[in-house]
Amino acid sequence: MTRKPLRSLGAVLALVMLLSSCATSTPVTIIETVVVERTVEVERSAEVTPQVDSTVDQEVRTDPSTLVVCMGEEPNSLYMYGNPNLAATNIQEAVYDGPLDNRTFGYQPVILKKLPSLDDGDAVIRPVTVQAGDIVVDANNTPVELTEGMQVRSAGCRSNDCAIAFDGVPIEMDQMVVTFELLEGLLWSNGDPLTADDSVYGFELNADPDTPTSRYSVERTTSYEATSATVVVWTGLPGYFDELYYTNFWQPFPRSLWQDELGYSASDLLDAEESARRPMGWGPFVITQWVAGDHITVEKNPNYFRAGEGLPHLDTIIFHFIPDGNEALAKLISGECDVVSQVASLTDQAELLLKLEQEAVVEPIFTTTAMWEHVDFGINPAPDYDRPDFFEDVRVRQAIAMCLDRQGAVDTILHGRSVTIDSYIPPTHPLYAEGLTTWSHDPEAGVALLEEVGWVDADGDGVREASDIEGIANGTQLEFTWHTTTTPLQEQYAQIFQQNLADCGIKVNLEHLPTADYYADGPNGPLFGRRFDMASFAWFTDVLPPCYLYMQAEIPTDENDWTGVNHTGFELASYDEQCSRALAALPGSEDYVEGHKESQRIFAEQLPAIPLFLHTKLAAIRTDVEGFITDSTESSDLWNIEAFNTTVP
Repeated sequence: MTRKPLRSLGAVLALVMLLSSCATSTPVTIIETVVVERTVEVERSAEVTPQVDSTVDQEVRTDPSTLVVCMGEEPNSLYMYGNPNLAATNIQEAVYDGPLDNRTFGYQPVILKKLPSLDDGDAVIRPVTVQAGDIVVDANNTPVELTEGMQVRSAGCRSNDCAIAFDGVPIEMDQMVVTFELLEGLLWSNGDPLTADDSVYGFELNADPDTPTSRYSVERTTSYEATSATVVVWTGLPGYFDELYYTNFWQPFPRSLWQDELGYSASDLLDAEESARRPMGWGPFVITQWVAGDHITVEKNPNYFRAGEGLPHLDTIIFHFIPDGNEALAKLISGECDVVSQVASLTDQAELLLKLEQEAVVEPIFTTTAMWEHVDFGINPAPDYDRPDFFEDVRVRQAIAMCLDRQGAVDTILHGRSVTIDSYIPPTHPLYAEGLTTWSHDPEAGVALLEEVGWVDADGDGVREASDIEGIANGTQLEFTWHTTTTPLQEQYAQIFQQNLADCGIKVNLEHLPTADYYADGPNGPLFGRRFDMASFAWFTDVLPPCYLYMQAEIPTDENDWTGVNHTGFELASYDEQCSRALAALPGSEDYVEGHKESQRIFAEQLPAIPLFLHTKLAAIRTDVEGFITDSTESSDLWNIEAFNTTVP
């Protein structure tokens, strides 16, 4: 499994940007949005112009026990700590199975008997006595050596509201202890037993300074020990409260092969054949061939722990590397590919795929993801960012939400294959709140609300002006800038929304900035420096709902070195109270569940930001392929590769 990433301070200028949320929050990912073809036209022709010949005679499958998967790139490394790309995760799904799956905003055990639970007693929170010099987690969630004056959370304390200054006298702090139990009889593909010590070896490799990966969880661990061949126990540092405690199981690696027999160091494993190109796993397949630049072949693992269930169904899978999405689709139609993974540039072919679906030639698989596009209001911008106070009145924010045709944008840009959302978590999330205030496209209601505030078009020029609005000079036009990046998706929907708002009498100027400029650190960057009117981008939501995104403590300021994530400047005590209630509670408890749901209800009414829609990922299969099931939160679309099959006898 992927370990929890290290919290960062400020923006990382890359396609994936990890952000810190300070002491009480889980990392959030900003995703650079590149999901549609490079065009800024918002009108689509009714005619679909095929870019491949869809009339090619489809070849008859000659070997139903073999499947061909075409991917857009070649894996860079199959070593879990070698920064594997998305193509590599597809191969890893064949070689390994688990140890945990991450589907529909939750975790499922694969090679564990169950997920540990505080309710079941295989996870506990116990008070331990600590004194000066001990390593603990302070109130800022940072591992430190305990010294006088340091702010810490004593036993029973879950938030900084009850943190105390350590005065040198030993105190009790809470410590989490979690027990994981492996399934019986697990084997590596060579027939050797897979044991709890192999998971400990994975932890040791993660902790090694020569392993270039996040050590966030390692640094907050007191011990990770195998107590038997099938049981491993994780003990956190005193004061460390981990909502995802049940995921603190490390990926097993074959100690007997890599360390004992081959003598590899952590540094060696970054490039070794046995880890980076042909790793030994316990999953449904083993790698038998890798032809650089062309393909990887995997074959059925006779020692797979689910072999008794008749899995995997297939004997052989061949992964071909086809960088060009047009070529990959042509091969899918001709029968040279059975599956085209999302790791291919199919987005330019979306309309053609929809036509081919109608003709029962291939089946496109559109899946909404955990990435959600949204637009933030600059409610309280940086003090020296001088402009009228357009967005402090919630009615203006609500009016703008009703003026935006979000579903129209989804239909136009994403072919109707996504959904609009009303919260910062998707509707399929188990903590999604019922009864949210929704803001459907209703420009007449939006206009009425604007006029109620005092935004009227007295001169009939199509742009509203202020009339007796407190703090805004009469005659001030309702005109502001909407910032986005230069990615095609954002350029397209910004144009649609610009026209929507013009229809409501709001003049919007679009400014598309290069990624590096848009995400530049505060105080000068437009987003992190709170120097924008409206700004749109994408957040990534995982298992833990990110209510902290809009807490007052997360507003980027000089005091927190501009590292907060609440770029809107939104402040509301009732929202902070409910979010803090959830963050301080144990998962599954009433405070945890209701705190998260109430936070969403307040957010949906107050609208510090407007959630727009979910991103999609796109794969395609031939119509005789069975078992291909994608998921919003599983990064690979081959997560259940052992269940793939064909209908050809």
